[in-house]
Amino acid sequence: MTDTKASTKDNNCCACSEKRKERSPEEYKDLINRLSRIEGQVRGIKAMVERGAYCPDILIQTSAVNSALNSFSKVLLSNHIRTCVRNDIKEGNDEVVEELVTTLQKMMK
Repeated sequence: MTDTKASTKDNNCCACSEKRKERSPEEYKDLINRLSRIEGQVRGIKAMVERGAYCPDILIQTSAVNSALNSFSKVLLSNHIRTCVRNDIKEGNDEVVEELVTTLQKMMK
């Protein structure tokens, strides 16, 4: 299985579990590239606010960021189901299904 317990408290943020996932170089690069683009879009929105851009123009860019975040989440969720969830079920850990249901409920708030 690719998830492991973290050995130090420093690796956790307040919203994260202690589980970790080793990602392939391709998956890692794709996720980081997506996040970097989103980060750039958010900086662009901040610059628009700072220079007094027209509200609808900012809202359109905000919508683009929301769409990019949704796309990132879809890719990450798909990867999670195909790797972590599949592996846990194969190993007899059916608790992962409840974890997935809980995660989806939190995402859909």
